[in-house]
Amino acid sequence: MKHFCSWLGLCPGTKISGGKVLSARTRRSTNRVRQALKLAAMSLSRNDSALGAFYRRLCARMDKPRANTAVARMVFMLTRGEAFVDQGQQRYEEQQRERSIAALRRRASALGFEITPTGQAT
Repeated sequence: MKHFCSWLGLCPGTKISGGKVLSARTRRSTNRVRQALKLAAMSLSRNDSALGAFYRRLCARMDKPRANTAVARMVFMLTRGEAFVDQGQQRYEEQQRERSIAALRRRASALGFEITPTGQAT
């Protein structure tokens, strides 16, 4: 399925040289499946579903055509029954957790306490 998604031109390219990202644009395509997926993604702009909220969040971060392509890729993966994992959201949640732990440690040390971890919370 990843290869088909790439063939549709929905996946970003990976032109990297020396660790520097040179380009990550998607290919232009006139494929009808791609057009249908992008049309479906565009219709989510005023939808009250989770996909609509995802589209609006992306539009706030980037321009609308890029957000449209990203949501079209997500719609394609969901129609094929694959699980879509938003890795950016996972990284953000990890960073938030680490920051809150560091803040709690600072507050405890300011009050004269020392925190020792007992186990991994789930």
